[in-house]
Amino acid sequence: MGKCNRKVPGLNQSSTADISFILLIFFLVTTSMDTDMGLARRLPEWDPNAEDQEVKIKERNIMTVYVNSNDEILCRGELIDVSELKDIAKEFIANPEDKANLPAKEEYEIKGFGTVVTTVKHVISLQTDRSTGYETYFKVQNELSKAYNELRDDWCKQQFGKLFKDLDEDRQTYAKGMYPSKISEAEPREYGT
Repeated sequence: MGKCNRKVPGLNQSSTADISFILLIFFLVTTSMDTDMGLARRLPEWDPNAEDQEVKIKERNIMTVYVNSNDEILCRGELIDVSELKDIAKEFIANPEDKANLPAKEEYEIKGFGTVVTTVKHVISLQTDRSTGYETYFKVQNELSKAYNELRDDWCKQQFGKLFKDLDEDRQTYAKGMYPSKISEAEPREYGT
């Protein structure tokens, strides 16, 4: 009896590249990618004449928020927790009881809507230390943004019966005119020196 020299048939690999390519496309399409989260801020339009002008703001119209290197928040001369900041900012921005130590309410014309009474000249000044933690900085920014968002939502419910996000672009512009976002950020510095 003779031995048969038969070769074992190999696997057909001609379509392996095609299958790999299809799997690659499948995973690219179905996988969600984490995107960087940031702060949505729009800078005011540049005015070449503004460089020579000195802006004077009354002290009652400024709320300064300091965040030190230990991630402690100082607002209105007191150490506060980040969870308190939203409510303090809402009271400052809206001044519902028309307090003398908060921004003055005055008549303001919202183009296309009419005249409203609001604290349009308020400014929230955020100042940080160079060693302030990244997470704390964003928590503070988020709380300040929440204050504006909640005030706009409340005003939109009263005026239009809907939340800010559910309104058309024109009505959202009215709400932004009622409570314009005015957060000023100073350059970080070393407070201990």
